[in-house]
Formats: sequence, structure tokens, C-alpha cells
Amino acid sequence: MNMRVLYLGDRAVTFEFADHISVQANLRVLAIHALVGEALGQGKLDGIIETVPTFRSITVHYDPLRLYPDDVEKMMAPYLSPSDLQRRDVKEWEFPCCYEGGYGEDLNEVAQCCSLSPQEVIDIHSSQQFEVFMLGFLPGFGFLGQLDERLVLPRRKEPRIVVPKGAVAIADKLSAVYPSQSPGGWHLIGRTPVEFFDLTKERPALLQAGDKVRFYPISRAEFELLEAEGG
Repeated sequence: MNMRVLYLGDRAVTFEFADHISVQANLRVLAIHALVGEALGQGKLDGIIETVPTFRSITVHYDPLRLYPDDVEKMMAPYLSPSDLQRRDVKEWEFPCCYEGGYGEDLNEVAQCCSLSPQEVIDIHSSQQFEVFMLGFLPGFGFLGQLDERLVLPRRKEPRIVVPKGAVAIADKLSAVYPSQSPGGWHLIGRTPVEFFDLTKERPALLQAGDKVRFYPISRAEFELLEAEGG
């Protein structure tokens, strides 16, 4: 689709580059986000406050006392078609995940729905390298994609009132880790002892959009040891 420009009241403008989750659109979004961040750090783009990247769009927040929406469009125009879509500061993470011992509450159900064995689900999930498309829903919650087609399932018909912190989950074409206890409708297939959001740190959210993530299986005993050590 062609780029769409959406005015969000008098304080933000969204630039939308696709009508579905797309790796290419997300790379473009993250490249724009990085370029604008650099420009803001250099004191450029006066009146623009920040950009917020999503799967397929970027929202630009601005000062309505200094800019009109069409001013924002003109200021953003040079940044909307970046020539280089490769991030230089990508972090690659490997996180332990316990899929056994009751930590993957929905593992057997997922396996049955996907016509796989539980071990096949584990092997497929842990063999992938995921892209962090965006953060949202909860502080530190990274949307990881795209999930192997063999594991694609819709969200649960009945969401849970409580999903435990550290739950590793899948839904649609995505995977994720719940950084804190919360309600949730994704399928829980494992758990990690890693802390994904910590307010005591300078950068509370562990993940950033554009990072790459892998999970590797650990036993229940290993999980409990890592959890006792603080992840």
C-alpha cells in the first residue's frame, strides 16, 4: 500500500507503511525512528518531541504550540524513505526457557492443535531467531515475530485473568514474554527467569525494537536455580 498519513488530534501524526505485519515495513519504521532520534539529539527538528515505532507505522509527537500537522509532514519528508534499512546497534539475545514441569501450561494443547508432539513444538520455537517488532501492551513487552507457520494459532477464546511473570507465549504469528504478572490471552508454552523490565535500571526495558531473540530449553531444575539467582 502507499503511505498513509493520519492526524491524531493536534499533537501527533502517524505515517503508515503497510496494512499488515511486514518485516520490510518494520525495518523502514525502525530506520526512520533511528534517523529522527539522531536528528533530535543534534538539536534538529524543532517542535518535534519524539517518535513511537510500531509494527508498520511510526507516530510523531509534536508541540502543537509550535507546529501544525502539515508542518510535521514537511519536516518528516526527508526521513521517510531511508536508503539504509540496517540498524547498527542491534542486540542479539539468547534467553533460557523452561518448557517443562508445568511452566508451559498450554504446551500440550498447542501441540495437539498444531498436529505436533510437545517436543516438536519446543524444537520449532527454540530453533527460531525472532525480530523484536515493537514494544507495547505492558512495559517491556516485546512483540516477537514472525512465528513459524507450524505454530500459528489464534489467541485463546477465554483469556486468563492472571498470566505469571516470565511466561513465554505465542499467538497468531507472534511470540512474547510477559514481563510482569497480568491478564493475557496468548498460549503459554514456557517460562523464563530473565527480568524483562526493571525500574531500578537506567534503561528499564531489556528489549528494544529491532533486537533479535532466541530461546534455548532448560530443565525445571535449571530454571529454579536461575530464578533463585535472580535470572
